[in-house]
Amino acid sequence: LLRQPRRLSKQAGAMYDRALQCFEEALGAKHTSTLQTNICLGNLYASQGKLTEAEALYSRALQGFEEALGTKHTSTLQTVNNLGNLYASQGKLTEAEALYSRALQGFEGALGAKHTLTLQTVSNLGNLYASQGKLTGAGALYSRALQGYKEALGTQFLLLYLPALNTLFSFGDLYGRTGREDAAKELYRRALAGYTAVQGP
Repeated sequence: LLRQPRRLSKQAGAMYDRALQCFEEALGAKHTSTLQTNICLGNLYASQGKLTEAEALYSRALQGFEEALGTKHTSTLQTVNNLGNLYASQGKLTEAEALYSRALQGFEGALGAKHTLTLQTVSNLGNLYASQGKLTGAGALYSRALQGYKEALGTQFLLLYLPALNTLFSFGDLYGRTGREDAAKELYRRALAGYTAVQGP
């Protein structure tokens, strides 16, 4: 989630809490609508820095989705990926890598290697490798993600899709760290053009 003004964030939290309570009462704690609301509230908490609360909600949703839909369902895998993001932000890199790898294998099996959810997980794993100093591995993952986005979206729409722009930016960072300044500038330029087109100057 993008960070929102505190007032709006507080209102969103109250609405998610109310929705969660209603879904639990009407449908039960294990219904997929209830579990999805756990994810939404977890995302909000993560954006607010309430990481312990977010982790509890993601874990509850993950257990519920595994029981209701199975370990290979895309809703389960997206929750695995969310929990991986949370662990990565906390510096729990071993746990994050295990979750990203699980999500990636699942998405490849369920959706194929070129689906955007698969490619987002590839990029997340690349970010994790970059933070661990595994720069060659990170570069290979960024290249794979960008090539996949290009094939899935086409060159024109590649620069209008935020996950692809984020990968471009991360790849620019990687090139900057390895002394390839011209390549880094080109990737930053492309990312900036895309961010400006999508989000404004």
